[in-house]
Amino acid sequence: MAEERKLLVKVEDACIYEDQVVEFIKRMDSNLVQQFKNTDGIANVIGELVHQELLLLDAKKHNYEEEKEFKDALELTKDNLLKSYSFSKVLEGINVTEEEARDYYEKNKKLFNQDASATASHILVETEEKAKEIKAALDKGENFEKLAKEYSTCPSKENGGNLGTFRPGQMVKPFDEAVFSMEVGTISEPIKTEFGYHIIQLHDRKDGRQKEFDEVKDLCMQEALRLKQKEAYLNKIEDLKKEYTVTYY
Repeated sequence: MAEERKLLVKVEDACIYEDQVVEFIKRMDSNLVQQFKNTDGIANVIGELVHQELLLLDAKKHNYEEEKEFKDALELTKDNLLKSYSFSKVLEGINVTEEEARDYYEKNKKLFNQDASATASHILVETEEKAKEIKAALDKGENFEKLAKEYSTCPSKENGGNLGTFRPGQMVKPFDEAVFSMEVGTISEPIKTEFGYHIIQLHDRKDGRQKEFDEVKDLCMQEALRLKQKEAYLNKIEDLKKEYTVTYY
């Protein structure tokens, strides 16, 4: 036996049920939904549905549906709905197999590379001599962050020289090469670049790798389906162009 719908309000003969309120909230922008998942929010939704029914009654009373503007809007709405419905018919029944998803993966492997990354700090100074002095102090146990704040000419000095996490190619070449060849936890010798001399402290590094199919299977299924649907749509349009005359002016 079907569960009886819970009636919340009647506006003349029109009924507003609990499931209509739930559906109304579901159709809201996801950023707004949380605002209506409480007693006051639900009451506001019910109030809005009541307002809509009152407007409908008023429209019928004044025979707005017989006005030309309404009929024109109705035809336009009908045409737009038919376009959407026709589009859905084109895509109807289109699915992808795991084999098709795997084929997409093999043809697009470069999209599923997990880039290498490094997390590092540095101290930047203008001369090699100054860089060597700072490196000597670090070798004796001086605090890296403290010396960065005191001597570095890079804006990162405010964070103790911390550059955060970056990928290969984001830094100038000599710096980049040094970072991605160092051992984690070590401090480099002075590295010369166009900006001056860097002393680098490597906090962490992750090597790049190719993600396996099983890791990205869902995404491959989605993309393979999208491409298959796009192909079906374009093929349908080409067939329709042969059937109907299209004239550009």
